[in-house]
Amino acid sequence: MEVSYLYISLLLLLLASYLIRRKSSNHPPTVFPTLPIIGHLYLLKPPVYRTLAKLSTKYGPVLLLRLGFRRVLLISSPSAAEECFTKNDIIFANRPHMLFGKIIGNNYTTLIWSSYGENWRNLRRIASTEILSTHRLNEFHHIRVEEGRLLVRKLFTINSPVNMKSVFYEFTLNVMMRMISGKRYFCGDISAAEEEGKRLREIMDEMFLLASATNIADYLPILSWLGNRLEKKLITLNQKRDRFFQGLIEQLRGSKEETKKTMIEVLLSLQESDPEYYTDQMIRSFVQVLLLAGTDSSAGTMEWCFSLLVNHPHFLRKAQNEIDRKVGKERLVEESDIVDIPYIRWIINETLRLSPTAPLLVPHESSQDCIIEGYNVQRGTMLLVNIWAIHHDPKLWTDPERFNPERFEGLEGAENEFKLMPFGAGRRGCPGEGLAVRMIGPTLGLLIQCFDWERLSDTMVDMTEGPGVTMPKAEPLLAKCQPRLEMQYLLAQL
Repeated sequence: MEVSYLYISLLLLLLASYLIRRKSSNHPPTVFPTLPIIGHLYLLKPPVYRTLAKLSTKYGPVLLLRLGFRRVLLISSPSAAEECFTKNDIIFANRPHMLFGKIIGNNYTTLIWSSYGENWRNLRRIASTEILSTHRLNEFHHIRVEEGRLLVRKLFTINSPVNMKSVFYEFTLNVMMRMISGKRYFCGDISAAEEEGKRLREIMDEMFLLASATNIADYLPILSWLGNRLEKKLITLNQKRDRFFQGLIEQLRGSKEETKKTMIEVLLSLQESDPEYYTDQMIRSFVQVLLLAGTDSSAGTMEWCFSLLVNHPHFLRKAQNEIDRKVGKERLVEESDIVDIPYIRWIINETLRLSPTAPLLVPHESSQDCIIEGYNVQRGTMLLVNIWAIHHDPKLWTDPERFNPERFEGLEGAENEFKLMPFGAGRRGCPGEGLAVRMIGPTLGLLIQCFDWERLSDTMVDMTEGPGVTMPKAEPLLAKCQPRLEMQYLLAQL
């Protein structure tokens, strides 16, 4: 009996000592218990962003977790996110070292996986000034216009229900690959380009599949042998990817075209003046990052948009009415019109609020000690910003689970930045936001202007999220597509 009391006393003493140390160190709140070795890994259940949101609701918007050997700062409030991405932006500009970044990120040297430093600054400068600048995107305007009209013409001839996931993915892949290499892959016929496009799509699909796979060794290095199978798959995939993009580079090397250069041609011209930096490997990795960021995310957002609209057709009709008033029925919506059609922007914002393409932003890591919301955060702490939780917070949004684009009336602007941040924030925010806006807005505008959309039955479209880094729908959207009577003459001219 005395021995039992002794053990209980010892446990209470250890617990008191632990609490005193935590209070004196002023670390963020955590979840009890933190298990030996695995820490809080036992808490994580898919979908992880929902699980983490529940933890934040219970324990607070600034939470310190231990995932295996990693300290993780979980942020679920706009004020804490703002503090991370403004005052402490440089401190959190690093990336944690993980298996995917090592292999697919070419040993942490790509735009996504490189930590803050000279290499990352160079890559960001290239993206911002050479590849994704306003001037360069304007040069590619004709590609987006042509692909948008080809998409409309394709849908005009389809009688059966439309698989929107496939339609949007092929559209974004065509746009991106024409910008990257001048190639259009999905033309609706059997050709060498179509076959090459299928190979690229297989590579991309495998990339997203493996990116969503959890490598337990990223958190418990002692179990690194369990990651061997995933590592071999990633290495094989990387080799296939390199062969594909190297083929594109060789086809474009030495091009004499002076105007409207593709992205690969721009990088090859830079290679001529600085071959040691602009290696073929650097070019391959750079365009692959652009493709990853510009296809699945934009296609997924448009699929979520239409899923929400066919479930709420009165908002679809309101968008059609506004387009009819602002644009008319004698011409098609253009990119320049979107600024005057706020309803389209509200629909996109509301879709990105409900279904952000990166519900947990790409992880950051602190390069030195800092203070967030009054708490001490140690150097080497991984930062996870749960924007899904922020976007669904009832303290920030009235009736947050309801689709209501009109909530954004009067809310567009900088004051909303950290309440709605689907593209991230700070210096590591997505550099492709401008391209995404140019693709998604006009495409939605065209399809809403030209067609009536309905569900296949009275049953509501399933809005369940599937597994994956870009939060895809669990079930692809199938929808009825009928040309609007007032647009049929114009559509027949395409």
